[in-house]
Amino acid sequence: MESLARQSAKLCPFVKNYLSSNAVKSLQGTNSLASQAIGCPVMGPALAEKKRTYVTCSKPAKAQLASAEVEDHDQFIVDHSSTNEVSYDYDGLFENELHKKRADKSYRFFNNINRLAAEFPKAHRAMEDDKVTVWCSNDYLAMSKNQRVIDSMTKTLKKYGAGAGGTRNIAGHNKHAMDLEAELAALHKKEGALVFSSCFVANDAVLSLLGQKMKDLVIFSDELNHASMIVGIKHSNARKEIWKHNDLADLEARLAKYPKSTPKLIAFESVYSMSGSVADIPKICDLADKYGCLTFLDEVHAVGLYGPHGAGVAEHFDFEAHRIAGIRSPDFKTTMDRVDMITGTLGKSFGTVGGYVAASSRLIDWVRSYAPGFIFTTSLPPAVMAGAAEAIRYQRSYLKDRQLQQEHTQYVKDSLASIGVPVMPNPSHIVPIIIGDAAKAKQASDLLMDKHRIYVQAINFPTVARGEERLRITPTPGHFNDLSDILIDAIEDVYQTLKLPRTKDIEAMGGLCNVGVPGYVPEPRLWTEEQLQLTQEDLNQNVFDPVIEQLEVSSGIKYE
Repeated sequence: MESLARQSAKLCPFVKNYLSSNAVKSLQGTNSLASQAIGCPVMGPALAEKKRTYVTCSKPAKAQLASAEVEDHDQFIVDHSSTNEVSYDYDGLFENELHKKRADKSYRFFNNINRLAAEFPKAHRAMEDDKVTVWCSNDYLAMSKNQRVIDSMTKTLKKYGAGAGGTRNIAGHNKHAMDLEAELAALHKKEGALVFSSCFVANDAVLSLLGQKMKDLVIFSDELNHASMIVGIKHSNARKEIWKHNDLADLEARLAKYPKSTPKLIAFESVYSMSGSVADIPKICDLADKYGCLTFLDEVHAVGLYGPHGAGVAEHFDFEAHRIAGIRSPDFKTTMDRVDMITGTLGKSFGTVGGYVAASSRLIDWVRSYAPGFIFTTSLPPAVMAGAAEAIRYQRSYLKDRQLQQEHTQYVKDSLASIGVPVMPNPSHIVPIIIGDAAKAKQASDLLMDKHRIYVQAINFPTVARGEERLRITPTPGHFNDLSDILIDAIEDVYQTLKLPRTKDIEAMGGLCNVGVPGYVPEPRLWTEEQLQLTQEDLNQNVFDPVIEQLEVSSGIKYE
């Protein structure tokens, strides 16, 4: 009360001039305060008005009308029956926001696409005889139709049913969860792994927990990081530094602003899915060592596709060492070893659904014990986990799928370049065709679908920046050259019909997204010609059907 009196004296001339702090204190709990307030030029007229009545905050069933003079209540709410106020216009807000999306041409239409396992990469639309060729799926290796995966899921589904029965805290977990986490830990050569319902949830859960539990943490985030990482950083409440995409000089300048003793985390991706750009993981790890940082790497668009066993770009940087060692770890600290946390998905190259984080046993146990996104989310169904584990085992020992995908990707990129279609240069499997206009990108997508029976989704804001709208093509092992030739002819027709800007036009405008930029030198693709010539016989025999023991951390580590 004394503090309130002092603040009131500073802010209110009436209190300052007419009442001392002791006088105000003496009025507490009496009716005298109201009588004194009559003399206030602000409160006086308000108290003199007797038309408005109030109700006290209480349980709805027992709400009683009361006068403004009711004592011992700090809060009053208005009796809305005596006002002319109307409810908030909720629908108006929704309509205005949707109108904005339509006005800037970023409103999204979802196509009815039903992918056919037996006719991959075909799908049918609403009617089963209305078939199209899918060119933009993230089922990068067509593992969703892999017979070993389907057989494993079918067998598990029949034996254990459709669902997990709840969270692992309530329903317990099962051997499928333990087997999958063991496979993931072995894939990334980490001590432990934890499975989530999606990698969006995994990224959000881990990043938010780190910030909430680690006092004064600063998170350094690449400006093109996925929305799941952005949301996780926001939920962490940690200080953040956004560094220019793949600009290590900018990253270092930001790191150097903080003492080495300040906890720091560098969060980045290996392959950025909308541009196809690739992070220089070893150099980022060098900076992490220099400035005392943890590293958080999202390999969502790389697992299954890179490295001799499909562990991602971090494995690919030490390709030969991992190829020779097989499922064992090489006898030196690899790039994959240097990354503290690796997150990935089961829903793209592994053909099922779910996400995960792989890290040290202690870190995994900590996340398992504290992350709400894990604790309070229903587990993946046993059949899904069994299928995902089978996909990982299959790709660990099978090179041909990812080699074919790389070859088909390069064929499409070379063919598009030959007709002057602007493709963002990158060393990965992503083929982003720059349009630069939201409405035209949508028109191009519609024309490919309606005239050529080809499905390529238009990508617009907020997935990419305004003015950088694009079509995103993702070849798979099933997109052989005959299908690619049909695609190229269709794109040529779309460019002629809509008069879309070619590479030379973008170059004349000064360049966009590294297309037509003077002096820009494209990076070589990650897969070398020598790596593309390897066969199954070149892999270590220990990767073929290895016995992988379940992890204690999946259940909880027991202490003596």
